[in-house]
Amino acid sequence: MIHQASTRLLICLLATALASCATVQETASDNPKAVLGSVLGAAAGAGIAIATNANPAVIAAAVIGGGLIGGYAGKKLDDRDKRMAREAAQKAFEGGRTGSSVAWSNPDSGNSGTVTPTRTYQLANGQYCRQYRQDIKIGNESHETTGTACRESDGSWQVQS
Repeated sequence: MIHQASTRLLICLLATALASCATVQETASDNPKAVLGSVLGAAAGAGIAIATNANPAVIAAAVIGGGLIGGYAGKKLDDRDKRMAREAAQKAFEGGRTGSSVAWSNPDSGNSGTVTPTRTYQLANGQYCRQYRQDIKIGNESHETTGTACRESDGSWQVQS
């Protein structure tokens, strides 16, 4: 119990630190995409590490790595890229077969990506969830993240981690 509490505290502290590491020129108001990407990336990294019962040092590394990757991707994707990625994710979660990718591509920015459901399962409360892998290509660089999305009572899919 104490180990779990200390791990959660460490994650919260590291996520807060990453979110506050923006320079004066890159504050939340100047570049919200980078800050949001950092926070979401840190949370995703932590979630993955915790799900694998990693030790606190591995969890901390996952938080930092996820934050750095998320911040970079968030800074480079424009609003249309993000909308297209969300639409592809919803399509993949709703009707995509496990292992089959749903692609998106923005001809204006040159950015593209795929969302691939990797596992579908049902929780004890009847809620359906899907684990997925998202690959995003920004310029010549590729970035991969993983997460879980669950179907809400209104039929929408909500990313959990």
